Amino acid sequence: MTDEPVTYSESAGVATLVLNRPAARNAIDTSLSLALHACLDRAEAADSVRVIVLTGADPAFCAGLDLKEFTRTGRPPEGATAAIVRLGELGKPTIGAVNGPVATGGLELALALDLLIASDRARFADTHASVGILPGGGMSARLPRAVGRRMALDMSFTGRVLSAEEALTHGLVSRVVPHAELGAAVQAVAETIAGHDPVVVRGLRSLYRHSAELPLPAALAHEHAERDRRRAEGRQLVPDSPIAGRPG
Repeated sequence: MTDEPVTYSESAGVATLVLNRPAARNAIDTSLSLALHACLDRAEAADSVRVIVLTGADPAFCAGLDLKEFTRTGRPPEGATAAIVRLGELGKPTIGAVNGPVATGGLELALALDLLIASDRARFADTHASVGILPGGGMSARLPRAVGRRMALDMSFTGRVLSAEEALTHGLVSRVVPHAELGAAVQAVAETIAGHDPVVVRGLRSLYRHSAELPLPAALAHEHAERDRRRAEGRQLVPDSPIAGRPG
């Protein structure tokens, strides 16, 4: 055990960052926020790291901003919003291993990640309305894109809690696994991604980001333009690739 607010480990091209304030349900205070930035710096700089996994120390993933610090100082924890924004802009693919309840700012943290894989103990909620503050980490932009506008409004207006299975049904997570199997399942997915060509993975990630922001015709045009640009640069599927002759 360690008292570091975020722990860091690497294995097989995967960096795993663990939010480590379990007594506070991994709420984001200044110490955790600054430690998260430092761990992200380390993962981004390491050539050996191809995928970044974020999870929490049981029993929760992240309860959001530390309201005790917020009340004491009158302002959000230093670097907290920047950390959430940064997660959505990293150059390497990210996976959230949602090991337990996640709420409000913690849900914004999760929504910034590329993939979410949930334990059957995971629960998802937005409590901004009951706390009495407006979101600032992307909730209103990312949640409706994940679950649809009406479900997002239901969650934000009422504080409705989604179970892991409901989150899977509504597209918030891509997989649900038994709690004891979460770590191994996420590591296996991460290693699969890490085993692919990182240039192609980054290119796919960039295309998906653009497609989420553009109307369908513009997104299709952007994909075709990127494919043609990479071909012109000699970076798109060499002739002897086993799939080079396939369409697209």
